[in-house]
Amino acid sequence: MSTQTQVRKASNAMIRNPISKVKDEHDLRHEDILLDTKLGQGHFGDVHKATFKNKPVSVKKCKATVDYILKNYNHPNIIKLIGVATDRHPIYIIMELVQGGNLLKLLRDDSKTLSVPEKIKMSEDAASGMSYLEGKSCIHRDLAARNCLVGTKNILKINDFGMSREEEYQIDSNTMRQIPIKWTAPEAMNYGYRMNQPPECPDAVWEWIQACWRKEPEDRPNFSEIKTAMKKIHKIFK
Repeated sequence: MSTQTQVRKASNAMIRNPISKVKDEHDLRHEDILLDTKLGQGHFGDVHKATFKNKPVSVKKCKATVDYILKNYNHPNIIKLIGVATDRHPIYIIMELVQGGNLLKLLRDDSKTLSVPEKIKMSEDAASGMSYLEGKSCIHRDLAARNCLVGTKNILKINDFGMSREEEYQIDSNTMRQIPIKWTAPEAMNYGYRMNQPPECPDAVWEWIQACWRKEPEDRPNFSEIKTAMKKIHKIFK
């Protein structure tokens, strides 16, 4: 509020020394963002290609206030938050634009076949990003190919933190249908489907996948261990 602003109509009190809201580099304004074509939909709302300061970005349009846990994250395998525009609704979450699209679409595109070494490197990238989140006590809860974006030189970036929480993981029995069953820990449900080894999946990689499905949580590898393993396996197949 500006100086000399009346506090309320029923009072003659005036503001002499206004306190402005403290902003940081992530606080942006809608007027600085030019929306372009719609790219798809995320947990929060529609995702658009846009321009910010003459640079291409992606924008998530949110109908309500959300927790911007990406604000304090900085990692090459995590989608980068540029800022948030909250001066009016819908709220805009401005992210870096990753031109390659999501990994699931790329895997299903027969014209852009990925080699086994490339897939292993992407697994290493995913494990690296998740290891970083693990160190931040953040649980993504919906890590999947559809939520991973592919950037320059096939660098993988983890995206869509709509289900992420910086707190202890809890299963809500009312939303079990939203859980990716084939990757979920055994204790999360009575009957969990497990896929068979894909034809091109190296035995060394398959052994680590099976290790992630071990019955006892303490016997499963963490993301740091998976990252190290994928890095070693990638060197063999490179």
